[in-house]
Amino acid sequence: MQPCPAEVDRKRVAIVGGGGHVGLPFGLLLCDIGHTVTLVDPDAPRLAAIRAGRMPFLERGADELLARCLKSGRLLTRSDAGGLAEQEVVILTIGTPVDEYLDPSVRQFDQVMQGVLEYMRDGQLLIIRSTVFPGVTDRLGRRVAERGPAIDIAYCPERIAEGHALEELTELPQLVSGVTESACRRAEVFFSQLGAKVIQLSTVEAELAKLFTNSYRYINFAISNQFYMMAERFGADFMRIHAAVTTDYPRMRGFARSGFTGGPCLLKDTMQLASFNHNLFALGQTAMMVNEGLPSFLVERLRATRDLARETVGILGMAFKGDCDDPRSSLSYKLRKILLMDARRVVCTDPYIADPEFLPLDEVLEAADILVLGACHKEYRDLKTDKPIVDVFGFLTSADNNPKSKIQNPKS
Repeated sequence: MQPCPAEVDRKRVAIVGGGGHVGLPFGLLLCDIGHTVTLVDPDAPRLAAIRAGRMPFLERGADELLARCLKSGRLLTRSDAGGLAEQEVVILTIGTPVDEYLDPSVRQFDQVMQGVLEYMRDGQLLIIRSTVFPGVTDRLGRRVAERGPAIDIAYCPERIAEGHALEELTELPQLVSGVTESACRRAEVFFSQLGAKVIQLSTVEAELAKLFTNSYRYINFAISNQFYMMAERFGADFMRIHAAVTTDYPRMRGFARSGFTGGPCLLKDTMQLASFNHNLFALGQTAMMVNEGLPSFLVERLRATRDLARETVGILGMAFKGDCDDPRSSLSYKLRKILLMDARRVVCTDPYIADPEFLPLDEVLEAADILVLGACHKEYRDLKTDKPIVDVFGFLTSADNNPKSKIQNPKS
């Protein structure tokens, strides 16, 4: 990170949800360029860890940045919203889940906003970074216009990848919109201080842009997973096909590899987009069936070729993606649940997730009759084992891996 540029207009900033994967990296970056930042989060143990200089999750470059921010004296924490009136900018980074019907839980957003608005005052800038249902920002603007306070409301969605937030916040374009021209202008000035390109949209366009981004990725992964299952059923090697069609062929550059597609955003946002379109989103809903069905497909393939009732299956990696400590919506847990119905025993390991039920890697390698790669952690790159491994990602068989690693297809 660069020292604060002279042109930064230093402000007092509060981030609601400031201890989370979105809020904390953003808060550290804002503090580092000169703002005084208060992280507002009800998770008291998490705030205590932050004050002690310990990141509560993995984020590249964040440990050093946290230490620098604490030393500056400009990074503060608070477990309630009582101090919001003292701020000039309030940023909302709370999660926006879907309900049991996979519809957006707007009521939960309203409840949080009610608690936030109670402490805000005239003249402040409220920036919503959370993913919201299209129309929610303008709806909030109408409510505030009727009841107060007289604040500017902007919607500026985050588009970071977990673990890479600090570089992406300054390198990727920032989408900016506002309920009023004043809100949009103030948000544009605020985000331009990060050094990133700023792109203006209307509020609904910005809301849809975030949902389109995640739904597009989710559908792309589903295409690859569908092709993987098709190749497997006909005895073909999907990874060899993938390498063949992408090598020196630019029109297939965006063809993703197969693999578990989990995490707290992609499926959720795809379902939000479906709900917005009156549940007429065949591509997104089919993508959900494909991606969520991949663990069942793998177990089906194993069941057809092995006597799972007599075998122990080891799952390598329980996070929702590689080199990450976040288990939210990880399909490795779905895989474990399905295997528990068929296998004699299921053992799991993950170098980043502390769970009393997980075993060290060497114990899993010793106990398992067959292994399934659940997350592409770098710790597995040079894995040495004679046990057969199901690797839907093609991670262990890629060209830059140790060619002596013994990988076997489940049907071999």
